[in-house]
Amino acid sequence: MATANGAKSPSSMGPKVLFYSILLTLQYGAQPLISKRCIGKDVIVTSSVLTCEIVKVICALILMARNGSLKGLSKEWTLMGSLTASGLPAAIYALQNSLLQISYRSLDSLTFSILNQTKIFFTAFFTFIILRQKQSLQQIGALCLLIMAAVLLSVGEGSNKDSSGISADQKLFYGIIPVLAASVLSGLASSLCQWASQVKKHSSYLMTVEMSIVGSLCLLVSTLKSPDGEAIKRYGFFHGWTALTLVPVISNALGGILVGLVTSHAGGVRKGFVIVSALLVTALLQFAFEGKPPSSYCLVALPLVMSSISLYQKYPYLDKKKKKV
Repeated sequence: MATANGAKSPSSMGPKVLFYSILLTLQYGAQPLISKRCIGKDVIVTSSVLTCEIVKVICALILMARNGSLKGLSKEWTLMGSLTASGLPAAIYALQNSLLQISYRSLDSLTFSILNQTKIFFTAFFTFIILRQKQSLQQIGALCLLIMAAVLLSVGEGSNKDSSGISADQKLFYGIIPVLAASVLSGLASSLCQWASQVKKHSSYLMTVEMSIVGSLCLLVSTLKSPDGEAIKRYGFFHGWTALTLVPVISNALGGILVGLVTSHAGGVRKGFVIVSALLVTALLQFAFEGKPPSSYCLVALPLVMSSISLYQKYPYLDKKKKKV
């Protein structure tokens, strides 16, 4: 069954979409831990983001060649159509990725993951503004629970120091604020991508290629006056890189493709709730590899997040006019 705006409901998801969702859950849950372990402090953020976009384009083109959509691209593709569907989301995602890279280094993996889930609220908001996709009262309540969890974590993380020696101010300005700003941008970009998929009928692979190219161009222009640009000129593009740095870069690129697939099949908001299940993966990996149990704030916030998932999925919005018909 499809919703009014064309997004598929969870009950109508086939095995392929379920498979994509499981892969995305595993990738998203492991990404913070992988990034912290494999990306050194000397690695220039822009270099890792640009490399990730290049890998994403290569993977998407390979997948397009496999499904045959690459052959007819020269006849169907237009510059104006590409910029309309993918240009703005690409620029937004490029900025979002840079903010996420900054926040990885100042927050523990589980706190980062939970704060990052506030993107669901902003996705729902922008989906309503752009696609007029309404939420039920119960769903609005579920989104409020999610924000309560994020606020709880923000207060806790901003007023305490942990064993990593990172100060409260550094956590706030280089951890909490960047990840929350990235969540707002993610919600906007996800809604725009859903609009392009449903209204413009763009394939997820093509949007991945277009958005990665446009986003990379935006980042390259930004390096002309940014600290990262100066660092690249002084130390080189791959300064601080090791063979292990490629692991989170490739993982993040594959995750970007999976996000596009899940968004186009299930919608931006439900894609966000699929990603929330990655919290369990993050908590398990953090405990297994770092021996670090979740903080008290995480333990309080986690059930709020999980309750919001259940509430949101159980009480979808029903159009009373269509129900009477």
